[in-house]
Amino acid sequence: MTIESEEHARGFVVELAEQLGSSEAMGRLDDYAALLLEENQRQNLISKASEAHLWQRHIADSAQLLRFVPRETLGGGAQGPWLDLGSGPGLPGLVIAAICPQMPVTMVESRARRVAFLERCIAALGLSKAQVIGERLERITPFPARAISARAFAPLETLLSLSAPFSTADTRYVLPKGRSAAHELASLRPAIRKMFHVEQSLTDKDAGIILKL
Repeated sequence: MTIESEEHARGFVVELAEQLGSSEAMGRLDDYAALLLEENQRQNLISKASEAHLWQRHIADSAQLLRFVPRETLGGGAQGPWLDLGSGPGLPGLVIAAICPQMPVTMVESRARRVAFLERCIAALGLSKAQVIGERLERITPFPARAISARAFAPLETLLSLSAPFSTADTRYVLPKGRSAAHELASLRPAIRKMFHVEQSLTDKDAGIILKL
């Protein structure tokens, strides 16, 4: 299945939220979409061309990561927060938090204006379990993460090296890497490469998501 329209993207997110028991997710995501489009007039958070395809290109693209993480990892008994690196406008971190508001989500973003936007969204959407750390990852005291995501953070080898202090044997990696996914995975040392695999993205037939589950 490939999500090819805004209508299809919204339907996909509705179904996913229902499966996860998140009855108010769509309201939060609609509010987030409005905030994102408004802020995009002040700072370049997403490309202007993608505004008309916001649900397909950004919201559903982020939400699909939840499909690859077991329910027990999303539940209250798992250790640590979902850690989203280089969150930018909150993709995927805010989308994950809006769909799973009872799960701790920590977003790392070093750019001050984007940190301010993320904090405003957290407050406006009532996401009490979400937080943003306005610092470079390598300066943050490590803590165990239940899942690690990064949509546009760093090349894969660098990403894995920087995030290693936050990773445990139970940490899940969900890394949307676009069309470079297979190439980036193939460039890793064999001992590391064998722990990961690539799944096709639902929002782009040519894009891949690198997973360690």
